[in-house]
Amino acid sequence: MIRRIAVEHYRSIRSMVLDLDALTVVTGPNGSGKTNLYRALRLLAETAHNRAGAALAAEGGLASVLWAGKRRHGSAVEPVALKLGFSDDDFSYAVDFGLHTNGMGPFHSDPVVKAEAVWAGEILRPATSLARRRGTFAEVRGESGWEPVAVPLDQNDSILAQLADPRLSPEIVLLREQIRAWRFHETFRTDADAPARRPHTGTFSPVLADDGGDLPSVLATIRHQGSGGELDAAIAEAFPGARLEVGTEPGRFTVGLLQGDLLRPLLAHELSDGTLRYLLLVAALLSPRPPRLLVLNEPEAALHVDLVPALAGLIRRASERTQVLVITHSAELSRRLGEHGRRVELSGVGDTAIEGMLPLEHPPWSWPQR
Repeated sequence: MIRRIAVEHYRSIRSMVLDLDALTVVTGPNGSGKTNLYRALRLLAETAHNRAGAALAAEGGLASVLWAGKRRHGSAVEPVALKLGFSDDDFSYAVDFGLHTNGMGPFHSDPVVKAEAVWAGEILRPATSLARRRGTFAEVRGESGWEPVAVPLDQNDSILAQLADPRLSPEIVLLREQIRAWRFHETFRTDADAPARRPHTGTFSPVLADDGGDLPSVLATIRHQGSGGELDAAIAEAFPGARLEVGTEPGRFTVGLLQGDLLRPLLAHELSDGTLRYLLLVAALLSPRPPRLLVLNEPEAALHVDLVPALAGLIRRASERTQVLVITHSAELSRRLGEHGRRVELSGVGDTAIEGMLPLEHPPWSWPQR
């Protein structure tokens, strides 16, 4: 389980170290940095896919996402640095992105990996270090101590991509696959042309696609894998008396919801935006292949307030199978989830802080040295 996440100099987050439980809910007023925390975690996950540079470019480049406050510590100016990391029961990781110093022509705004570290357990220290990098130089711990890596390192690529060789460092391979198993859900399209409103070619689908287009297949897979009772309970809790019908005609799966006195089920293209979004959340949270970490950003968006208790119950049960982090505006959802997990409130505008935590009360954390 992921025990701790750390972010430094990302948008409104100057410095944050946050402990996680099996279920953690993060809340706070508008502008307090909830969305920035979610984006920072997504960016951290992109390092395992070697897409961090592209992800930063999509946000306007490294310079545009850096914390905009003064980078001064006493009389010294802190270096330009975006730092992301997490600690796990097994293997932990941290990365430090900076700017090019010698110029790269048209690529001068691309982020440069200045330092990285992989270690065992929660705390980075010499005895737990497994791999370390400074610039283009990296070492891995071998049987006789630290061994230099002969593989050429590109300034823009993470060691999670460049050193993921089971013969060289099996720990990095395992770590990369752990991060790749994280799953994020922020928004699902529910407009008239949304993929989830269309019939889907029937395939075994244990994981919901990002666009929700395979909703019928995922719901059919949930039933097939023996979780039909949980699926029916999630529908009944949200829509008393309703029945979910998943049509599985050869080559074409459909979703329908039979409610009240209706003589036929309403198909996906006829459902309200809120009802369809709830079905998508059900499919994501009852996945027969739970992720190592599931991060939900404002799952209550577009849902009627009456659906929040059902959503809270669904998330709570999901946290019994996988680690869940929920970022929400909803006071009711935050209250209900906080009764069963860790509740964190953010505060501050332009300088995100954890409410009630003094600077010296942050959990212990060490960044790799440049």
